[in-house]
Amino acid sequence: MSAVAEAAPVLYEGPPLAAPIPPISLPQLVRERARRHPDAVALVEASSGRRISYGELDHRIGRVAAGLAALGFRPGDLLLMSAPNSPEWPMMALGAMAAGGAVTGANPQYAAADLAHQIADSGARFVCTTPAGVSTAHEAAARHGGEVTLIMLGGAPQGAVGIEQLLRCTDPEPHGSPDLDALAALPYSSGTTGEAKGVRLTHRTLVANVLQVDQMLPLPPGTVVLAFLPMFHIYGFAAITLCSLVGGATVVTLPRFEPEAFLSAIETYRVHRVGVVPPVVQFLANHPMVEGRDLSSLERVGSGAAPLGAEVEDRVVARLGRPVTQGYGMTESSGVWATTPVGRGRRGSSGLLLPGTQARVIDIERGSDVPRGGSGELWLRGPQAFTGYHRQPEATAATITPDGWVRTGDIGHFDADGYLFITDRLKELIKVKGFQVAPAELEALLFTHPDVADAAVIGRADERAGELPVAYVVPRAKALDAAALLDWVAERVVAYKRLADVVLCESIPKTAAGKILRRELRQRDARRGA
Repeated sequence: MSAVAEAAPVLYEGPPLAAPIPPISLPQLVRERARRHPDAVALVEASSGRRISYGELDHRIGRVAAGLAALGFRPGDLLLMSAPNSPEWPMMALGAMAAGGAVTGANPQYAAADLAHQIADSGARFVCTTPAGVSTAHEAAARHGGEVTLIMLGGAPQGAVGIEQLLRCTDPEPHGSPDLDALAALPYSSGTTGEAKGVRLTHRTLVANVLQVDQMLPLPPGTVVLAFLPMFHIYGFAAITLCSLVGGATVVTLPRFEPEAFLSAIETYRVHRVGVVPPVVQFLANHPMVEGRDLSSLERVGSGAAPLGAEVEDRVVARLGRPVTQGYGMTESSGVWATTPVGRGRRGSSGLLLPGTQARVIDIERGSDVPRGGSGELWLRGPQAFTGYHRQPEATAATITPDGWVRTGDIGHFDADGYLFITDRLKELIKVKGFQVAPAELEALLFTHPDVADAAVIGRADERAGELPVAYVVPRAKALDAAALLDWVAERVVAYKRLADVVLCESIPKTAAGKILRRELRQRDARRGA
């Protein structure tokens, strides 16, 4: 028997759920909330100002469900969304779920080979895209070889079914008692063990997570939320869009992050809340474009997807006069494990565990719980936990313990008041002569240097030390001296955390959700040394 099983667990717990999770599907929850205020604005397209009320959203979800069913979409089928953010994205996704199926999101920038892989791996028979993506979707469908129905958002269909055809469908809406444990969403994530895998989320897990967030972070009437993070990612779809719609907010959609469009949307639509990733926090803290913009409507800037140094939080607060708070989640949690309640932020913290959520902190060497307050790998459990990886039982068994704990692969600790602090990813720790160095710690330090615009730290193989930390840095000033930056870091850290090299570069490779692509940096670093 393992040490974890033998010893009594050291538990950290969120508050109790205010009420049992209701036995309804995700579209039923959204539509029930929409019917409370049918005339309120649910969705706005930032570029055009086009608005959809909650009553219209409710109706269109039903028409999409009926239209899909008329095309042959059956319970258990999967709709793949390969499109940038728009008001139609959640409408199509919820319509597919209302028809008894599920949705998976793909990056609209994917090449045909990548899209074909996700079609094949997920088993999607329906693909929804835009005029800009229709040729790629056609090629991906041809590569896949199976029967795929293409649906297009806007424009002439070009061999696809237009969304207007779905919305004009007069067939009865599909009905029946949904299986709450059936697949509702299949987002793809690298998880804790390598290449992207489909993460199985059910109606029960998604409804639970949305209501957990709603209990801890309710939205005041009239709240306007900006949704620019990609909806094909769990952060953009569940944590921002779904939580906002269930909370009765107005969701302003942007297809992607572009600095001018982002700032203009906040000004034009008087946005109150925005969910961001650390690179956008850096932009708000440092970019000259932010100067002189009217961002006074902002009440809260929430950061997630990767750890954020407290010093960067401080710079945004000093510049905007608005709090920056953090949350913690992953695709495998249906979106969120922890968040920061209004007025209860703690500098550098990812907030408090959601209602009904439990956590343990495990010593990565011994496999046992660390003493309260100690640092280790986070294990979490709650009604929002995913049910497994799609068609990957070994990866599922490696991540979910027999008693339901999700091994997150993230390193962190809780303070005496239950606030969570994330320090790094387990698989990203750099081993220097047996000592563990967290890249995020060094990155947070580098961000405090006035001439550093962006940075990422990786480990470089070394015969004597095993690995040495190396920083790739995007300079803010052309005169940045790499050697001087090495010395500057060395003065501020213990010897084994000192950087072995600073490589100046034009950009840091990142995912659409803002996570550093360290594998690409390691490959680039290996080529430099070859």
